[in-house]
Parts: sequence; structure tokens; C-alpha cells
Amino acid sequence: MTDLVKGITQSGTGFDGVSWNILGQTYFPKAESESSFAFEANSAPGQFVPVHIHPTQDEFILVQEGELDLKLDGVWTKARAGDLVRMPKGVPHGYFNKSDKPVRALFWVSPAGKLRDLFAALDDLTDVQRVVELSAQHDVDFLPEEANA
Repeated sequence: MTDLVKGITQSGTGFDGVSWNILGQTYFPKAESESSFAFEANSAPGQFVPVHIHPTQDEFILVQEGELDLKLDGVWTKARAGDLVRMPKGVPHGYFNKSDKPVRALFWVSPAGKLRDLFAALDDLTDVQRVVELSAQHDVDFLPEEANA
């Protein structure tokens, strides 16, 4: 891992022109260093990331457009444009776009860990079981489906 590179990553793009399609959602890497990794996620209505845990990373979401329904440590809540969501390591969380509008949000984790490598491995993968397996190998642990209710 390298030190943070100075500069600007423009809206709707990833650094070095990188983007990932992760189960239909578009992710753009925005910044990376050993201490953190930031990415933009764009979620269409109905898209979601099921409840999971980062055992070694704190995670944050700054909602830029739209509204997310979040399950955070077993409790449902909403985050709207301008809201910052704080998810400490080890706390189960998932996000869901239950609205009829797209959501755009800036996410970041600290430390960076293996998340960038995970996203690269998941790009265009459609086998959900393989997504879960690869995620576990990269320090992201999905909870059973009942956790999303």
C-alpha cells in the first residue's frame, strides 16, 4: 500500500478511471492509503448490501443524494442527504435503498485493510455464494439472511 496521492478524483469517476460493478451497484474508488480507503457507491431503487460486519475496520457513509434505510446493530434507521453514518468495527450493519430514487454516497473505512482488493475481486461477479466467500477472505463477514429483516 502506498501513501495517499494528492489530487482530485472527479464526481462520478474513480481514480485511474477505475469503477466496479458489484451485484449491479457501481462503485468508484476515490482515495486510498494505508490508513483509509474511500469509495463512492451508487444504488438504484431496490438495491442493497445485506447486514455484515467489518471486524477490523470502522466504516462511514456520507449520503450525498437520496435516502438510505440502514440496519445498524439490529435497529432500523434512515440516513438522508448530508447525514453521516458511523459504523464502528464489529457492529453489524447493512444499507438498503427502499426509496424510488437513486442514492449516491461516499463511503470510507479505516484502516484500508483488504476492501479495495475485495471490490476488484467482486467486479462483475454474479454468484452470490462466491461473493460471500470472497468477502470473508477479505475481512467482511455477512450475517445470515434473517439479520436483514
